[in-house]
Amino acid sequence: MSTENQHYPHLFTPLDLGFTQLKNRVVMGSMHTGLEDRFWQFPKLAAYFAERAKGGVGLMITGGYSPNRSGWLYPGASTFNSRLDIRNHRKVTKAVHQAGGKICLQILHAGRYSYHPLSKTASTSKAPINPFKARALSTRGVASTVNDFARTAQLAQKAGYDGVEIMGSEGYLINQFLAPATNKRKDRYGGSPENRRRFAVEIVSAARKKVGPNFIIIFRLSMLDLVPDGCTREEIIDLAREIEAAGASLINSGIGWHEARVPTIVTSVPRAAFSEATAAVKQAVNIPVIASNRINMPDIAEHILAKGQADMVSMARPMLADAEWANKAASNHSDQINTCIACNQACLDHTFQLKRASCLVNPRACHETELVFKPTTKAKKIAVVGAGPAGLSCATAAADCGHLVHLFDQADKIGGQFNLAKTIPGKEEFSETLRYFGTQIERSGVKLTLNHRVEKAELISGAYDDVVIATGVSPRALNIPGIDHAKVVSYIDVLKGTVTVGKRVALIGAGGIGFDVAEYLAHDHSAESPQSIASWSAEWGIDQSSAERGGLVTSKPQASQREIFLLQRKTTALGKDLGKTSGWVHRATLKNKGVNMLAGCSYDRIDDQGLHISQEGKQRLLEVDHIVICAGQEPLRELYNSESEQGAKTNPRYHLIGGANIASELDAKRAIREGAELAARL
Repeated sequence: MSTENQHYPHLFTPLDLGFTQLKNRVVMGSMHTGLEDRFWQFPKLAAYFAERAKGGVGLMITGGYSPNRSGWLYPGASTFNSRLDIRNHRKVTKAVHQAGGKICLQILHAGRYSYHPLSKTASTSKAPINPFKARALSTRGVASTVNDFARTAQLAQKAGYDGVEIMGSEGYLINQFLAPATNKRKDRYGGSPENRRRFAVEIVSAARKKVGPNFIIIFRLSMLDLVPDGCTREEIIDLAREIEAAGASLINSGIGWHEARVPTIVTSVPRAAFSEATAAVKQAVNIPVIASNRINMPDIAEHILAKGQADMVSMARPMLADAEWANKAASNHSDQINTCIACNQACLDHTFQLKRASCLVNPRACHETELVFKPTTKAKKIAVVGAGPAGLSCATAAADCGHLVHLFDQADKIGGQFNLAKTIPGKEEFSETLRYFGTQIERSGVKLTLNHRVEKAELISGAYDDVVIATGVSPRALNIPGIDHAKVVSYIDVLKGTVTVGKRVALIGAGGIGFDVAEYLAHDHSAESPQSIASWSAEWGIDQSSAERGGLVTSKPQASQREIFLLQRKTTALGKDLGKTSGWVHRATLKNKGVNMLAGCSYDRIDDQGLHISQEGKQRLLEVDHIVICAGQEPLRELYNSESEQGAKTNPRYHLIGGANIASELDAKRAIREGAELAARL
């Protein structure tokens, strides 16, 4: 009898590596969570991985561990170079194996990306994303580093890991040896392509000698550097062949250096945008090759495998978003997957701020031992008013705990501000979150009432034990002469399509909302949506064939359909406070489209001529057709019983979450987390 999965036959076919078998083609890729850096966090790290092993992942890869101190990401960061560390790592491997999973340890030397003054690299240089200049490794230092990598692989084996991943991409140390941009050496490790790849090949060979034949060695290969003077496709393929000969079991895809000015993982990147680069390497080697980057749903993964572009698919952030991703896909419940929307707000942004990583759509990620939803022993009757992200999170989690939940919203559909966000070009994925919550409402038994404005008396007469106010925000009125002029519209009206915006427009407010509206208005909505891989690649200047060094060609951005002025009162650079790992993409997008970004503006008045402003003491008229207000929100909490705020024991008890609680710049990460945390307490 065939055991082939009828829904995703390629994705759930086992992979035989000879000495071991992987139960499916799903890889949970490496992601630094912050739990790796302190030994007392290992029980939490073990719970994090164990939950995903139970979720059906075929192979998991840890965050990066340095083989020596010069390779630290920052002082005191995760390192594995001592036998004394084995005991802590065994907590992780034991938990994963008991849950039926397999796990590899990633060995990562940061090179010139190390955020400390002791960093070492191929040739003395300073990365543009780092204030420290790294010193060149001596020839003896190179040999010592090769031995350090091999020793860490051996320690990982003793700690019970099923294998290691050698990090050779993303612009870290090994990648710095490979690329002419950063390797100016004159010894046997520099100059010709053969010399530049010698370091990588020696590491794989030395590691294989240390661990023997029955241990997984993955090499993370940079398929596209996306930096000037990076590697060519020919050099990448030659390296892959030598890595295979040196003893690697698998080759994983790495795309882009951290300093690259091309987005590789944010939500505006089309799904599976780089699978063509992976396919070229797969055709050149005989060992399995893993595809990566912007693969977040089973149909995308299955398509890559069915086309023969890869043998496995790596998904890191999607496993943060939903630990049960693989099991749900295997059982044909993909509609229940909590999809990664590639926002980076709680994962990578946290990592680069030295915070513990989590996930905007799944605040339990990396908090599995702290945010716990326990079945209730006494079901409460709960009203949740507002079906935006905060209300959806609270209602579905509370219902899963066994409470009787009634969710209200005056709109005709769930989602709140997410219904606006999903209209922004490149943010279409936000609709996946609403699809997920829709299925959760049905599955958990939440009673949903739409098109209904709740009154205070209704909440009192409903015999509820708890009332959750998640009604969000309303735009704050600005005190500008002429603010009531017909030219003035709200960002809500623009994104809902209830107004037709003219060809010249000014946006007041350059926070996240202002940037989103600017992208919306600059976009050609008659073009394909979402954007195709080909047109997106042309816009950012990507050559997937890597005929040019680094895979870069002249970019061809599409001009804006309107003349747009994006304004803010603050004198700092516009977009300065946007997400650390995605803000630069938004700024670059608007710059490429010719959006006028003006800081230090005061708004003098609005009249038939347009918007009168003052900037650096000079008055200026912006002759625009419309002025869109994207600044200022107030909490919408008219249903809240303020006695609860003063500690009074009201019946029912009232709670504020999301925008109704704090109405500063819209924050879905906080809203969803607050909803989940409240549900766990109820």
